[in-house]
Amino acid sequence: MFQTERMRKLKVITLSEYSPVTVKKLHEEGIVQINDISERIQQNPEWGQLLKPSKAAPLTSKISSLLMKATGISELFGDVLTPNLGIKDMISSYINPVIPTKVEVEEIDIDSLIVKAESILGEVESQTSVIEDKIAALDTEASELNSKKDLAEKLKNFDMDLSLLEDSKYTSNIVGRINVESAQEFKKDIKNISDDILILEENDNDKNQIIFIIKFLNSYKNDAYSLLRRFEFEKFEINGLEGSPNELINSADSRLKSIENEKSQLSSELKELADKWDDEIFIIKEQLEIEKDRNEIFATFGETESTTMLEAWVPLKKLDETLALIDSSTDGHSVVEVEEPTIDDDDEVPVLKDNPAYAKPYEFLVDMYAPLKYNAIDPTILVALSFPFFFGFCLTDGFYGIIDALIGYIIFRGLGKRSETMKSFGLILIACGIWTLVLALISNGFVGDFYGRIFPLLLPDFFAAGAALPTTIGWFDAFGHPDHILMMAILTGIIYLNIGFIIGAINNYRYGNKKEALTAQIVWFVLEAGIVFLALGFIIPSIGMIGFAIGGALLVASLGLLLYGGGAYGIMDIFGYMGDIISFSRLLALCLSTGGIAMTVNILTVMCGEMIPFIGIVLAVIVFIFGHIVNLLFQSLGAFISGLRLNYVEFFSQFYMTGKNKFQAFGVNRVYTKLKSDN
Repeated sequence: MFQTERMRKLKVITLSEYSPVTVKKLHEEGIVQINDISERIQQNPEWGQLLKPSKAAPLTSKISSLLMKATGISELFGDVLTPNLGIKDMISSYINPVIPTKVEVEEIDIDSLIVKAESILGEVESQTSVIEDKIAALDTEASELNSKKDLAEKLKNFDMDLSLLEDSKYTSNIVGRINVESAQEFKKDIKNISDDILILEENDNDKNQIIFIIKFLNSYKNDAYSLLRRFEFEKFEINGLEGSPNELINSADSRLKSIENEKSQLSSELKELADKWDDEIFIIKEQLEIEKDRNEIFATFGETESTTMLEAWVPLKKLDETLALIDSSTDGHSVVEVEEPTIDDDDEVPVLKDNPAYAKPYEFLVDMYAPLKYNAIDPTILVALSFPFFFGFCLTDGFYGIIDALIGYIIFRGLGKRSETMKSFGLILIACGIWTLVLALISNGFVGDFYGRIFPLLLPDFFAAGAALPTTIGWFDAFGHPDHILMMAILTGIIYLNIGFIIGAINNYRYGNKKEALTAQIVWFVLEAGIVFLALGFIIPSIGMIGFAIGGALLVASLGLLLYGGGAYGIMDIFGYMGDIISFSRLLALCLSTGGIAMTVNILTVMCGEMIPFIGIVLAVIVFIFGHIVNLLFQSLGAFISGLRLNYVEFFSQFYMTGKNKFQAFGVNRVYTKLKSDN
């Protein structure tokens, strides 16, 4: 408890012929993290004399190539098979997602896998490529038709065969548009080039533009183009146009409709292929991904002419199992050195958390803060206890707690099936909702003051106006005694911070930072003891001067420790200490804001129902539902953030020792397949 998994470093040397089998077994079991020692071999002359860096297995590039092909086909099938979901279906996919059924596959060697992949991918690609080429050709044709149609739309006011706009041996044509302001000057200037230039003009659909068709002898071509550039003339591409604009538009529409039908037919054929091959592609893709990871790991090894060396971290609990696996996979032809890391290795050792089931979901909240140092105390259990409590303290509305717990359950049973993070989040939200319900029932919070304000209006014979929930404990009534809630919040802060000081002192002692432990953590216990003795001396006359003397001495001692730790600036830490404690008053603030806003919504609801005739009852229902939904969302978000902040900022800052590495097991990730040997 409070300690991460104990790790051991393995150095494994085996004959090269056994290394593929060993890697395969380790990969399937997923119990070790393999270190990359290739860089160390290159930089350390001593290692360099004994070893040279290994390379990825020879067939890695072939596997990568096939994997890219499989990924491309898989994405193509995904686009074809993904339906356009309605809102109902989309919500259903989140609540109850489809989990792929794993297919049993034979354990085959890499050569057989390549042959199998080439066969399947080749057959599928030979069919899909024909359809894709046809669709691409139709898309190109449709794009060209749309361009011609757009141009015909612009020239719709010119009743002429557009094929006449093609250039000839002696004449050229320019078609385009120019803004209205420049049109007159443009016509005047182009006439100055020659009177033999023919100009047709019509208004564009855009009223600020005029479209011109200009025909001239080729001898005037350079002058005409020079003039057009000066007036920023927008030239249209007119090649390949035939028939009048209206004929071209009708013809394009007809062909575009035909293209859509042809594409629809091809899409149906592609969907049939996807239905037939999609599962097979997923399976072969997953097998290729596994084989690729397995082959690339060799690049992290060292080797001699006939041996291979790998280095790995393994949890102590899995050490015997790993050693037996290596021994069996190498037929005993291996040498394994097991090292226990020293405290100097802590930055290098990967961290694998080891927490009981109820605290496991909270590991992702701790990991969000920073990786933990190997020998430092793991606070996950404390976060599992405190975070839902802080959340419930901030929210303190029983009905909101029930809703949050239900949402958490839906996430846990829905998205949680596909994602460990969402599964953890769902469980955390359930715990938060339960804590909210418990704290709310004893502090008189259930849809604000619904019990004492709305119920008496609906059932006056059974409920009294202004009454508290029957489960309310008077001293904790948030509406009646906010001062008591504040005292609870501050007391919670003092207790939680002191736990942090204890952990910090232990961490510092472990790493030999005795001065830091004394001046950053233990000093606050001395200070608090001094305050307690002073208070006792003031409150209890029989203690009197003894309490004042001891208390004063402890206060002076704490100031001395702060000066010893940080000099004159060390005294400023007192303000940080007080700030951390006062920060816990946010528990009161959010508690009151949830209840206050909920009560305001209830008051508005009653006012709408009583003061607005005819539609008042309808408005009252709308105000009640919308108001409480908004309050639930904002206050739940605030409670979640505040719970995180009190842990991250106030609590973790007292002791958290940041590391570098999180344990990353070298293991397969099978979603669509399982080996027959797994049964």
